[in-house]
Amino acid sequence: MAVEICVKAATGAPEVLGDCPFCQKVLLTLEEKKIPYEKKLIDFSAKPQWFLEISPEGKVPAINFGDGKWIVDSDVITQLIEEKFPEPSLVTPPECASVGSKLFSSFINFLKSNDSSDESEKTLVEELRALDGHIKDNGPYVNRASISALDLNLAPKLYHLQIVLEHFKNWTIPENLTHLRAYVELLFDQESFKRTKAERDYVIAGWAPKVEAWRSS
Repeated sequence: MAVEICVKAATGAPEVLGDCPFCQKVLLTLEEKKIPYEKKLIDFSAKPQWFLEISPEGKVPAINFGDGKWIVDSDVITQLIEEKFPEPSLVTPPECASVGSKLFSSFINFLKSNDSSDESEKTLVEELRALDGHIKDNGPYVNRASISALDLNLAPKLYHLQIVLEHFKNWTIPENLTHLRAYVELLFDQESFKRTKAERDYVIAGWAPKVEAWRSS
């Protein structure tokens, strides 16, 4: 029996893959491991009862490795995939484990900010600059020549950051972060990434309600 995985469907298009970066992280892991899987798209506007029975909090991704047991939490899932399917290895060396760890939270804080003086932009740029420096010294991937779980974790986050900040804040990654920009291009050019990404319009549609709520608060 193939691996089954529940992932978010696109906002307004329940037959199309949606914009969850944590779902994409797991899909990327399955793709890089060449593990066959069956994708089940979950419409967040009308979550089916069978899905709520396997994921009572309604969270995705949820995965079943063929034993009928569903597991929810992208970090747990990717760790289990590595244990069950160790080749090719995607293990991130311990010394690289914290690279980019504050990137997503810094992105969210800047996106939510309505105050240009609160330093949320500065904090995000510092995180991006740190990642740029790591890639400069250790690239082209986080762990030199080998793609690892950390790259597959960062790729969807950088994808959302790039699309969402450009659309909602007219903001782009600083041009002088050349190593980071090359890293982003490398990640987005992976065949596994192309097969698992949500289209730009669906990323924007997925974030729009959150952004509108933050702006009106």
